Amino acid sequence: MTTVVKIGGARAVDPAGALADVARLVEQGEQVVVVHGGSTAVDDTLEELGEEPTYVETPGGVVGRFTDERTMEVFEMVLPGKLNTDLTAGLQNQGVDAIGLSGVDGGLITGRRKSAVRVVEDGKKKIKRGDHSGKITDVNGDLLETLLGDGYTPVVTVPMLGEEKSGDVTPVNADADRAAAAVAGALDATLVVLTDVPGILDDPDDESTLIERADDPSGLERIEDAAEGFMMKKVMAAKEALSGGSPAVVVADANAEMPITDAVDGGGTHITADALTEAPEGEV
Repeated sequence: MTTVVKIGGARAVDPAGALADVARLVEQGEQVVVVHGGSTAVDDTLEELGEEPTYVETPGGVVGRFTDERTMEVFEMVLPGKLNTDLTAGLQNQGVDAIGLSGVDGGLITGRRKSAVRVVEDGKKKIKRGDHSGKITDVNGDLLETLLGDGYTPVVTVPMLGEEKSGDVTPVNADADRAAAAVAGALDATLVVLTDVPGILDDPDDESTLIERADDPSGLERIEDAAEGFMMKKVMAAKEALSGGSPAVVVADANAEMPITDAVDGGGTHITADALTEAPEGEV
């Protein structure tokens, strides 16, 4: 069994428990791929450099980062540089033979660059140009399977390789949740998304309103209605993982004592592939 674990980059997420849990799973003979983001660290670095992070809202209501040229430079420094190195070293200290990779290495994560994005500003739809982000289309699953088969635990982050209109490729940003979804789909693996809340909540301000499962389209619709802000991207990522071949996705608390084990054993919000399946005609 292979599990893809997405470790969130929010300030409230402490990765220590997840790294220890990865070590336990690997010792038990399970294959694990770690995918991480780092949006908070990128914002902190930008501010230290006197730059202001830019977030935009799409016409669909999804909030995301606008990655200009300077922000892209910071991404390349922070994610595959400091954060990936720190997490890889942390796993090595747990006895795990971890290997750090960005989406650029070995063409691990590839797609198309989006130089312009549609946004809503002051209630009006606009085209914002100069973006350095991309839409993921392919994952080099053979590379990951080779590393896993040789006993390595990949630690994966963005940037990815984005194809320009000229045909050349360049490093571009991609959402880490959706990168994890693409990796999980390519490996037919369960995806565990660890974040700073217990799961998807009906009321974002009330942890007792945790939605425990979505096993059919109505359950998925409930989750989509409940998701707000950055959680909307996690739901989008869950749907992409399931469509790509992942049997299940769990959104769970990164700060639990054994966050991955707890999630797989029933914690958090579980979304199964059946949630994407419409009932046959004539059935209710």
